[in-house]
Amino acid sequence: MTFTQRSSWLTDDLDAFRDLAHTFCQKELAPHQERWAQAKHVDRELWNKAGEVGLLCLSIPEEYGGGGGTFAHEAILLEEQARAGDEAWGNAVHSGIVAHYIAGYGTEEQKRRWLPSLASGELVGAIAMTEPGTGSDLQNIKTRAVRDGEHYVLNGSKTFITNGAQAGLVIVVAKTDPGEQARGVSLLVVETEGAEGFRRGRVLDKIGMHGQDTSELFFDDVRVPAENLLGSEEGQGFVQLMQQLPQERLLIGVTAVAGMAAAVELTIRYTKERTAFGREIFGFQNTKFTLAECATEVAVSKAFLDQCIERHLRGELDVSGAAMVKWWTTDRMSRVADECLQLFGGYGYMSEYPIARMWTGARVGRIFGGTNEIMKEIISRTL
Repeated sequence: MTFTQRSSWLTDDLDAFRDLAHTFCQKELAPHQERWAQAKHVDRELWNKAGEVGLLCLSIPEEYGGGGGTFAHEAILLEEQARAGDEAWGNAVHSGIVAHYIAGYGTEEQKRRWLPSLASGELVGAIAMTEPGTGSDLQNIKTRAVRDGEHYVLNGSKTFITNGAQAGLVIVVAKTDPGEQARGVSLLVVETEGAEGFRRGRVLDKIGMHGQDTSELFFDDVRVPAENLLGSEEGQGFVQLMQQLPQERLLIGVTAVAGMAAAVELTIRYTKERTAFGREIFGFQNTKFTLAECATEVAVSKAFLDQCIERHLRGELDVSGAAMVKWWTTDRMSRVADECLQLFGGYGYMSEYPIARMWTGARVGRIFGGTNEIMKEIISRTL
């Protein structure tokens, strides 16, 4: 976008990587949006194709099959995904979240067992936090994991799970000690193939992001090997979640800013092509002022996001900073998408127009990864 400054964290190597990411996203994502929206999931083969060209687990060490890169590589791929108009592929969860829980807390055996399969696309990853009665309040989840010899017996239900319909590996947030709050939470890795008592519910019918397989998951006396516990002992799950949530929220911020920029680019192009009352829509003062405001929102949000990415690359992004970037960018994305849709007039309300998908897709950004109200609560604790 011509009105945004080049990110200071970019390098020549990252520019070369962007070419690969751009080509893949334009070829493998952009043409299939309507079909995936109808199917409510991406093609399973997409994961394998991405693995073959090295686009999965970009920031996981090469010794475990990953790309050996940094968060910057994940950010570029997310930007190109947004530029392609795609909101269906759940790779941000798969590569940016699930793989990092295993890399961060898994034993050597666990890392060598699961990470190469995630990097190749043989396994699709999901993380199951939210429950029908529990959203952001993870300390009070109802899913239980009871130790029985060399297994845990897992019971409970999860909802709003990205990649849930295709996942072969699910990190489940469960209570191993119901008598405790945060200290009673543990993370268990469930390998879904052949897991008795595990079943997938429906792919949920959302108002946006129709191509993403957001699902219900059910665990009825599922026996999970005790060796699938993440961490050296029970009760570490809540701390693990808190340590990883800043990266998850930063990923959401990257997506929001990239989506915002894509919406403005799309709208500039549309308003310069379409005419009303004998002149381009872009020629009207209201159009120019609105797009000037939107372009400024993108530039300001991107500057803050870049600052947070730099901090994260140095290992300095804290919980409060991640909460700030998450709430700010998703709030701005909703505003910008709404302003841009208005400039499309009636066509903006038609589902086949990308701006309509951007508008409905933007709304959930203020909810997932912790609602923006929770983000403000987190920030307020540091004031």
